[in-house]
Amino acid sequence: MKHITIILTVVLTFLLSACVTMQTDIHIDHQRSVTEQYLVDVETAIIPLEAAISTGGQNEIRRLQREITDARQMISNLEREASADADFTGQLIAWSGRLAIIEGRYSEAVRLQRQSTSVSPGNFPLIILGIRLEGDPARRLEIIDREIAASSQRAAFASGSGELNIERGRTLFDLNRFSEAAGAFDTAFAAEINPVYRESYTNVRNRAWELRNTSGVETATIGVLVQESLTWNDCLRLITAETQLLRFITGGRTIPDAELFTRLVDRAFIPFTQDVTISEWPTARPRAAETVTRAGAAWLIWHLHAEARGDRGLLSRYSARYATGANPRSPITDLPPLSPFFDSILGCVESEFMSLPDARNFRPTQPIRGAELLTILRRIDR
Repeated sequence: MKHITIILTVVLTFLLSACVTMQTDIHIDHQRSVTEQYLVDVETAIIPLEAAISTGGQNEIRRLQREITDARQMISNLEREASADADFTGQLIAWSGRLAIIEGRYSEAVRLQRQSTSVSPGNFPLIILGIRLEGDPARRLEIIDREIAASSQRAAFASGSGELNIERGRTLFDLNRFSEAAGAFDTAFAAEINPVYRESYTNVRNRAWELRNTSGVETATIGVLVQESLTWNDCLRLITAETQLLRFITGGRTIPDAELFTRLVDRAFIPFTQDVTISEWPTARPRAAETVTRAGAAWLIWHLHAEARGDRGLLSRYSARYATGANPRSPITDLPPLSPFFDSILGCVESEFMSLPDARNFRPTQPIRGAELLTILRRIDR
């Protein structure tokens, strides 16, 4: 009986110890799951800000000020929660440093980089923070490639490779190596990575793909091509640098921007307004610094095409077919049939210089992109 009692005591002690150990493991696993979700939340808040500001600069910082403030508040709240997990703390500090870069506080970002290194060296948000603190794109690419080579042996590389290739794509874009940039983004999207990266960087990836065939373009032109919107002056500089379409005005000579703009306005190559809904032209002249919309670009492109073909009849070809009679009609939903832009827009669409983004609407008020305009100009200047 005594032996049975001893055996039962040993068994019960073992079971109690196992239960305590299991409860501890469950608690640790739960805590780790919670902290991992916290970091995902921080990542999801900061990545769109990094992507937007890398392309939009100071204008985006002002526009996204509320989102930046919210991200900082999120990090501050998490920092107040005590955590014994050094890796979680180190990553959170690194994310705080990346947000400090967005806020323009570079010395604070450097301080947080050192702090994160002391707490949890080698975590991926910290690695990206170090890359983003490097201002020289060529040097940045060297660091990224070295990290990719070194990290390929790490267990966490499956997720980290996506982050590093996002940075590689951004850096290659800055170096005007657009084809390689598009490939780096595609590699990143194919990795095990937070979907927020694809949502935030798809536009940059697509622009890189659009710009992949810009070999031979004047160096000064690259700055115009990567822009999401253009002014009339930008358009004219692009046309002058990359085509012969304005020789009928310049005669091959260099004409000051202001004079060239005035001559084109006077000869109706640049419209007084870009509003497709007007029925009468305004008296106020356009400004060279105005943002060019798709409607304005279509007007300029179609007039240049008619000039290059020596066929002014193109300027009224479509209105004579669609916009006359008792019931004028338009095959494009957001283009009124009696609009002065009718011939230019319909001509550009039918000639496949420009497209209908959704197969029904032209979206005339959207800005024209630099790379998009160059592609169109090359089709005309053949």
